[in-house]
Amino acid sequence: MHEGTNRSLRLDQLFRALADPTRLRIINLMDEQEVCVCYFTQVIAAPQPKISRHLAYLRRLGIVGARRQGKWMHYRLLMPQEPHAASILESTLQALRQDKAMQRDRARLQRACCGPNSLVQVIGAPMPARISGVIG
Repeated sequence: MHEGTNRSLRLDQLFRALADPTRLRIINLMDEQEVCVCYFTQVIAAPQPKISRHLAYLRRLGIVGARRQGKWMHYRLLMPQEPHAASILESTLQALRQDKAMQRDRARLQRACCGPNSLVQVIGAPMPARISGVIG
């Protein structure tokens, strides 16, 4: 499901990235889909500069990729090529899928993009890729 990255990733860097609660929430939201930065700020309820700082950190490590579509930045998770790092990240994702707080974040993402007062309708934000393929 996740693309790979060619960058080498030291395990201490990965553990440092995973030790931050905000970065874990961001990674959780990108588990199954590409996500626009506006949704991170909505779901996590953090200022956009803070979210952007964490995304930049994850991009420097090579575990998050980005693409621009018009005025919107879309982020996706990249799986490390190094087998141990990939295994750790996949195990982390499996644990996040079982975590109640992370499940609530995923439900908030669904409401943020697809509810009656969604960002899609209010500000014209793009739907996350996986959801738009299912809905639209």
